[in-house]
Amino acid sequence: MLAETLTIDNTFVKQAHDIIIIGSGPVGVRAVYELCQLNPDTRIAIFGAEPWEPYNRIQLSALVAGEVKHASLYNSLDILHKPNINTFFNNPIIDINRYSKEVTDSQGITHSYKQLILATGSRPHIPNIEGIALKNIFTLRNLNDAQTLMSRSTRTRHTVVIGGGLLGLEAARAMQRFNTQVTVIEHSMWLLFRQLDQHAGSYLKYQLEQSGINIRLNSPVKRIIGDDKVAAVLLGNDEVIECDTLIIATGIEPNIELIRNSGIKIGRGIRVNNQLQTNDQNIFAIGECAEHNNQIYGLVSPGYEQAAVCAHRINGKQAQYLGSITATNLKVIDYPVFSMGNTGESARSRELAIFHDSGQHIYRKLIIINGRLQGAIAVGEMQGINRLREAIARKQRVWPWQIRRFKQHGYLWPDKTHDNICEWPATATVCNCTGVTRGQLSQAQQSGAESVIDLARITGASTVCGSCKPLLIDFANSESTPEPVKGSHLLLLSSLISILIALTIFSFPGMDYAASVQSISLDTFWRTSLFKQISGFGILVFALIISVLSIKKRTRKLHQLGDYADWRVAHTVIALLVIFILFAHTGFRFGDNLNLYLMLTFSSLLFTGAIAGIAIASEHQLSRQMSKRLRQFSTWSHILILWPLPALLGFHILKTYYF
Repeated sequence: MLAETLTIDNTFVKQAHDIIIIGSGPVGVRAVYELCQLNPDTRIAIFGAEPWEPYNRIQLSALVAGEVKHASLYNSLDILHKPNINTFFNNPIIDINRYSKEVTDSQGITHSYKQLILATGSRPHIPNIEGIALKNIFTLRNLNDAQTLMSRSTRTRHTVVIGGGLLGLEAARAMQRFNTQVTVIEHSMWLLFRQLDQHAGSYLKYQLEQSGINIRLNSPVKRIIGDDKVAAVLLGNDEVIECDTLIIATGIEPNIELIRNSGIKIGRGIRVNNQLQTNDQNIFAIGECAEHNNQIYGLVSPGYEQAAVCAHRINGKQAQYLGSITATNLKVIDYPVFSMGNTGESARSRELAIFHDSGQHIYRKLIIINGRLQGAIAVGEMQGINRLREAIARKQRVWPWQIRRFKQHGYLWPDKTHDNICEWPATATVCNCTGVTRGQLSQAQQSGAESVIDLARITGASTVCGSCKPLLIDFANSESTPEPVKGSHLLLLSSLISILIALTIFSFPGMDYAASVQSISLDTFWRTSLFKQISGFGILVFALIISVLSIKKRTRKLHQLGDYADWRVAHTVIALLVIFILFAHTGFRFGDNLNLYLMLTFSSLLFTGAIAGIAIASEHQLSRQMSKRLRQFSTWSHILILWPLPALLGFHILKTYYF
């Protein structure tokens, strides 16, 4: 039975739940998901003040702009339709009694709980400006606001947005839908003041102005002018900007009114410890209402991280929340903007690596503290953002040659490709908008999600801005079990024989000469001039044949002459043949001087080539990361050792015939 109820005259008096969640926003819904992942039978009740089912708040500005349909906002989470989940929408909680572990909803029904999660979110901060109560002044925080602005956008001629942060710029873009004149007023010295620096902010300002949005910086609003409706705003420099619509986007304030008289400690938000508990151990707070270490996060991703930690603690598992590394990754008027980690005033005196391309309107900056990547800013197109984001999250070490490369070319790594997403840590964030991690994608796949559509439906990844969809495609395609390369068995066998011979050459002395020339011995091959010439030129000929493999990779005309996998097996088998000819030529004695260098080179080539062959033949059984590293190391070592061989052989032949 889901809920225990007592009735008097057929009136519900009390319902019992294991966990009650107050707040049906994204973080509250994520808490339901995380709790059910850990204990599918938990009796959960989720309360929401809005009349709507949970919807995607991140796309509200896109709804106003006409870029998405109303129906696409709703989170079709099957989790909310499970029999042990009770949903109470359009039914806010009006009272909390933490001593009796009970809450009362707007209909007067009492609900008991074992644990209570507060996910009450936040509301827009309304500045104390003269004239703020006039008509046609709006905010953009919930679906009601979005619907109101959609209606207003067809009538407004000039909209002013107060606030040059994320929400303000999104609102400005949305209100351009019907060619409305839009002006953004920001009291700071540049846009996105918390996320960008002045250089990046200036590039963003240029792009916005090119799109038709007017920008006023370092201009606080002194007064809003109008009799009944807003007619203009007066700036601090006495400039008057006429308008018929005003949108306030000056930040948020946590919703903490519900618990003011409950005895739960509050500051700017609801104060929580590393377990996300309030001063009542059975009451937790997550999302924009929670204050952790004197910080309130205004983004959804930290709330998702908090929901996961909270669910683990409630289920008796060890987990701690130590804060979040906030990230901004969006397109403002199709202009990419990225910011993550420590980019504030405290970071601006640290070691910086800057790349600047004014012609392409590209600016990138890395913040490095004690040799480790702590933050980054990037505006304009940039490859490898997800790899950079993961490096910041790990506080990855950055080497001097990487910094030099970044300053010259704008990227840290020599190749601009992404790491295989399947090799990311389970905690690595794949979808920055919804906070979905690689581990959650793997869980969804284990539960039966095979396609990108299934992964998006179950986890919510890529359902907001869609920028992570290529990662989901890579994940869905690369999680399948890899097939062994063609000829893997023969390649593996020949490589194992080669490596055993190489180890034998390094470990044991070469064959001794026979005690008497009259006795028949193997050293006849390396004593007799004719045999030595035959074996020597045999080594040279077969070495040239082996080198054709690398020529095939780079010559289009040879691409059609057989499969590359067959050539690779032939390469390994011929290398084995060369080993036996080398034995006939030297008896595996290293000799001195030039002969010593030649034998060391041949033996090292044999060893590294064998390791490369083993890595290629076994890559379907090894982890992708291990296979990739082993293959790259052995292949490049093989190539580097090969470089001096032609010169050594040339000197060896010259010495032999000259003397």
